[in-house]
Amino acid sequence: MQFSNFNFNNKVGIVGRTGAGKSTLTLALFRLLESSSGKIVIDDIDISLIGLHELRSKLSIIPQDPVLFSGTIRSNLDPFDIQSDEQLWRALEHSHLKQYVSGLESGLDYPVAENGENLSVGQRQLICLARALLRKTKILILDEATAAIDLETDSLIQQTIRKEFADCTILTIAHRLNTIIDSNRVLVLDKGRVVEYDSPRKLLADRRSRFFALAKDAGLI
Repeated sequence: MQFSNFNFNNKVGIVGRTGAGKSTLTLALFRLLESSSGKIVIDDIDISLIGLHELRSKLSIIPQDPVLFSGTIRSNLDPFDIQSDEQLWRALEHSHLKQYVSGLESGLDYPVAENGENLSVGQRQLICLARALLRKTKILILDEATAAIDLETDSLIQQTIRKEFADCTILTIAHRLNTIIDSNRVLVLDKGRVVEYDSPRKLLADRRSRFFALAKDAGLI
């Protein structure tokens, strides 16, 4: 599988029915799974030929299940303690959490329980968004990032992503098709294979396309 034709500013929605291989693709991008054949090429670089640290430092992900650690809000945002307080607060502002965190007695040093259990799912997801903002990578992967949260939080995340990652490549593994309907391209997977790759407009214009069938099932058309 080769992605050498992805350009910066591309917004690519990745869709398919359950078991199509969407999450497997994410694991392959981070080389948590090594491919037995084919290759993934980013900016003419075969990712299997570079170090894991270098590869993963260039990618950010907002996963479906937000990952937080026992510690503080500060340590969850900036585990290596390299960002200034000003940068942390700016990231929280852009992720719509500044008002909430500033209202806490400990602010950035508010203790976070194991797995973030003392925060709502939406708040955990917004912290993951703030973490991605701080990393400033040019490739952002959204792995069904809004599948388990309410529509209001989903809207806030989509708003921030459109504004703050406007000059980045965004790969969105979609649970809700409406979140990727304005993508530059849609990649449709089936049984681990790419079966369609085109603009949403062109795929929807073809009533025989897999994407048309998915959109129809989702009630979008």
